[in-house]
Amino acid sequence: MHQPNRREFLASLGALGLAPFEQTEAELILHNGNIITVDDSQPKAQAVAIVRDRLFAVGSNDEVLNLATARTKRVDLEGKTVVPGFVDAHTHLGYSGLRHLTRVDCDLRSIEAIKAAIRAYAQETPVGEWVAGFKYDDTKTAEGRALTRADLDDVAPEHPVVIEHRGGHTSYVNTLALKRLGYDESSDDPPGGHLARDADGRLNGKLEETASFAAIQALPSDFTREQAREGVKLISHMMAAAGVTSAHDALGTPDDLRSYQDAREAGELALRVYALIDYQYLDKMLEAGIRTGLGDEWVKVGAVKQICDGSISERTARLSEPFIGRPDDYGIIVTKEEDLLEQSRKAHDAGWQLAIHANGDVGIDITLRVYETLQKENPRPDPRFRLEHCTVINDDLVRRIRALGAIPNPFSTYVYYHGEKMVHYGPERLERMFAVRSFLDAGIKVTQTSDYPPGPFEPMMALQSSVTRTDARGNVWGPRQKINVMEAIRVGTLHGAYASYEENEKGSIEAGKLADLVVLGQDPTRVEPSTLIDVPVERTMIGGRWVHEA
Repeated sequence: MHQPNRREFLASLGALGLAPFEQTEAELILHNGNIITVDDSQPKAQAVAIVRDRLFAVGSNDEVLNLATARTKRVDLEGKTVVPGFVDAHTHLGYSGLRHLTRVDCDLRSIEAIKAAIRAYAQETPVGEWVAGFKYDDTKTAEGRALTRADLDDVAPEHPVVIEHRGGHTSYVNTLALKRLGYDESSDDPPGGHLARDADGRLNGKLEETASFAAIQALPSDFTREQAREGVKLISHMMAAAGVTSAHDALGTPDDLRSYQDAREAGELALRVYALIDYQYLDKMLEAGIRTGLGDEWVKVGAVKQICDGSISERTARLSEPFIGRPDDYGIIVTKEEDLLEQSRKAHDAGWQLAIHANGDVGIDITLRVYETLQKENPRPDPRFRLEHCTVINDDLVRRIRALGAIPNPFSTYVYYHGEKMVHYGPERLERMFAVRSFLDAGIKVTQTSDYPPGPFEPMMALQSSVTRTDARGNVWGPRQKINVMEAIRVGTLHGAYASYEENEKGSIEAGKLADLVVLGQDPTRVEPSTLIDVPVERTMIGGRWVHEA
């Protein structure tokens, strides 16, 4: 790298649009680091100079320190590894923040422990009012069975109870909740949903897809503006501590947008947000003249979000072949293709990016047909259609994704964290699930996502899951989809920025881009891949400011 003189320094500041008077020197220099830039023109560096919220220079120690003055703050990285800030391209930010504040955390390892937590919450709740929990996982409790209506009746008979599965597509309710929802033993399944029953035909309290959505919508939603802001503060700091500097909220609302702005104005927003908007709010957005891209580098309106089929962790994704051990179960289509097309057409013609939840190969096929139809009817030069999850693929689906320039956003921590559920898909099908290798080989900009709460949001777990394809018990699932660490870092940074049209602003450590980066306690390219999850995140910087320091 050429060592810039003062004149060149000032010229480059002008190129960044920075004021010439105060900003004629580097404000902060990080040096003596092992910097993985994800910039093909300069893959490695030792130091970076920062002016305001931007990277001013990237290069060797000598080259960058040459820009320092007596007023420049210097930070010696002591050989630590630096990577670009991670982009979680599909998570549920505002939703999970509020739930952490207001609901029973059922991420517990026995049904008895879950019952005790619900009982304690119910005792503090007025009789007749709803009791709600989240993050319950049916395959992680010691009893080896699912939560039932009887369990919930036992601990809270005088309260309607709804417990959300961490996957977000299934709920477990008690008798009073069923009554409030209008369900009884004679009820038919709602369109796009399922009421689970015992062998004798009696409702057992498990609600799937649209039946579950109705239960969640019945819960009180009168959270205060202060609670919403506090939830954003909580979850954004949790994610920043793990190395996430940008998050795509996968089902945002106008209230979520307000809470992100409130947290930002209070100095409490610890990451950047690209808010995908729930389709049910599209008309309000159109009336206000809002579409994808409105906002700035902190809070921006993203795609409009829709749902085609079911869940992977809850085993309701719509598949072409049945679930293992359930020969008549192919999963659920939540939204009919004709409805999906009509809704998508309205958003596409209004200039919105589209994001459709499609997990199973049948769901992905339907979604691609919708996108292909829209591009034939009203071709747009760079729509960047998004396939949220895009889990079970085949060669033809990959070919069509590439032809459209679409962006798959698969679960990145599922193989590691949800390994016990993989038996429902079988080893052959796992070679075509979370198919990052197939996408990369096809030249497709696949991203890293957690879908939190459904999957943990720690990027180091995502790296280990993608690189080893091994679960927490040592079982390998779909080894042909393994990628290497450098590929995983690129997927988790630059590709995530591309999915929100922000690849020129972030995702790599390059001069002119936002100063979003993560300092790691170990070099992930040099540790045993099975220990990537243990690589510590020591510091997280967003816009030149440390938002997390261990």
